[in-house]
Amino acid sequence: CEISEATAEAIQNTRLKGGRIVAIGTTTVRTLESVAAAHEGRVAPWSGETSLFIRPPYEFRVVDVLVTNFHLPKSSLLVMVSALAGRERILKAYRCGVAEGYRFFSYGDAMLIV
Repeated sequence: CEISEATAEAIQNTRLKGGRIVAIGTTTVRTLESVAAAHEGRVAPWSGETSLFIRPPYEFRVVDVLVTNFHLPKSSLLVMVSALAGRERILKAYRCGVAEGYRFFSYGDAMLIV
């Protein structure tokens, strides 16, 4: 995982202006949240490994919005998106996805969690 100085500054500037941070993918979520955990809630340049497991009732420090695919049932990634959006909301989206024939997993359809 790595956050450059330019990325850290862009995130801080976005926050200062009242903007939201949109993560593209769950790896980005884990990276950004790991950086915040290592720097008392701030985003700063960082490089390293993480063992962060995000699950409810995790309080997100950086990420506000997530673009991700529909993950497999019983996966840690499904647990992560449930921490962000709430379990019932995610299950409702998944039921809709199944009913509409959405594709799941890595090359499937995407969802925007706001």
